[in-house]
This record gives sequence, C-alpha cells and structure tokens, in this order.
Amino acid sequence: MDDSVEEHAEKASSAPSPVLTRDAVPVGTPLEWPIVDADGSLLFARGAALASTAERTFLFAHFHPHRGDLLDELAQPQPPAAKADHETPLTLKDMHLEIGALIGVRSQLGSGAPMHPCRIIGFAPNHALFVTPPLQDGRKLDLRAGENIEIVAIASHAVFRFVCTIEAICRAPFDYVVLSRPGVIRRLRERKSIRVRAHLPVRFGIRESGDTYDGLGLAKSISALGMSLTSSWALGAVGERLRIAFRLKCTDTDTRIETTAVIRNVQKGNTPDEPTTHGLELDQLDTTQQMAMKVFVFDRQDDVLYWSNSLK
Repeated sequence: MDDSVEEHAEKASSAPSPVLTRDAVPVGTPLEWPIVDADGSLLFARGAALASTAERTFLFAHFHPHRGDLLDELAQPQPPAAKADHETPLTLKDMHLEIGALIGVRSQLGSGAPMHPCRIIGFAPNHALFVTPPLQDGRKLDLRAGENIEIVAIASHAVFRFVCTIEAICRAPFDYVVLSRPGVIRRLRERKSIRVRAHLPVRFGIRESGDTYDGLGLAKSISALGMSLTSSWALGAVGERLRIAFRLKCTDTDTRIETTAVIRNVQKGNTPDEPTTHGLELDQLDTTQQMAMKVFVFDRQDDVLYWSNSLK
C-alpha cells in the first residue's frame, strides 16, 4: 500500500505542467496542442501556427498561456461557492439619491406596465420619500393611499429598483406624494456607457472568408457593435475586413462569436516593437450574438440605461 502511495506521488510530481513557457511555444510550426488562457479561453487551436516571434512575445505579454489538453486533464470540478447567509442590504443612503432625482413609478400589480416619471423633492428622518405626483400622458397618475408601488430610481452612478407603500397623497401647500421607507433595494444591471474596458482574446483572419485564423489579438475595450483590437502587427488598412472569433462570458451566458469586422481606424505603435491598435466595427451579428454583446457591455458599464428614452 505504501509503495502505491509513493508511486502515485512520484507520478504526480513528474506530471507535465499545463503552464507554458516561451521556449515551449514554437514559431512557424503547427501546434501539437491547443493554447488557452488561464480561464480556459482558446488562444490558438491545435494545428495553428504562430506567425513570428513578435506574435509569441505578444502572446506572453498579454495572456497566461496554458496547454489546453493538460488543462482539461488536470481541471477538477469546483464545488459551487457557498453564498453568504445574509448579504448586507442596500439602504436609502447607499443609493446616493439627491433632491430632484428622477424616478419611475408603477403599480406593483402592473408588472410589465410602463414607468411613469416623477422626481424626489424631499426625505424624512425615517427615510420616507416625498415625490412629485407621477404623470401619465401629462396627467397625474391615479394613486391610492396604502397601495404598493414599484420604483426605479436613477442615481448618479447606478439605477435601483425597490417597492414603497403610498402613505399619503397631499394637496397643500402643493401636490405631492409621501412614500414609505423603501423595501428591499436592488441594484439593476442596466447601464448606459457606450464603451467598456475588456481583456478578451480575439483570433483574427486576414481574409474575409476562410476556416482558419492567422493570429491572436487582444480586445481592450468593447461596445455593443465594435471593439478596440490590439495585435503585434497591422492587420489591414481602413475599410478592409477581417474575420474574428471570440467568446463572451457573463454570469448566465457563454457565447461564441464568429463574424466579420470592418477596420475603421489603425493606430500603429511609435516603434516597430509596439503593438498596433485597430478600431473595428462588427457586422453580420445574429440576434443571439447581438444580445450577448449588449449583455456583456451593460454588465460592465458605470452608468445606467434609462428605462425610457422619453425621460430626460
């Protein structure tokens, strides 16, 4: 029994590491195994070849190359992370709402109904809210004391959703509504920044058609319709098209995207060793891919997307 344990330990210690060194990655020779990043994202498929030592330098400068075959063999399923029994609830103070902040109101019974705009005009010591009467088509919304309403509040850096009870509808000295202290406050994921930072491996093909890819780039920023792609060499001129492939991983989705992109601008480095940055506009995205792009961007933006373009 002891011998088998020792043999097992010896085999484990002599097992090849999935982590690649620069010398272990050939240049100009088809790879015998796929290269992946530390998170498993595919960087080079089995049989692909790095075009130059500059591309290999780029690979190790921006990623953490692993042998994909060994990473698959050594990877062990991880137990789901235990959730905290009690997450710290958000409070009115956490939302950083200010006098004049825009909010949207609808009946809690009317899920899916449009939000009606109004504004915060005051706060009470007990965290009750004073708001202007919500409007519907320019007229005051019909509200009743004791009714629960759903609220979406636009703060300076995020959008929040919560429920309040209407405590009073007042007519003097002017029309206003008194709302109870907010119930459970939830931060929404929707945001409105156009472009977000990213660190995505992107395989590219110089020709607009084909089944193989010529190299690897890094997307450092991304929008719903484009990206900023950095590579070790210039991939083409403005107006030319590339084939690109990458994966977008969000909380609930993992989408592979293969499409073409138009080069809108090219910024070469100051020296031959510096990478080139390309502004790409993606085209030919199907519905699923478009949704994946939007979810990825919305999930990482600092600001929020208003629920209605009519609210300013």
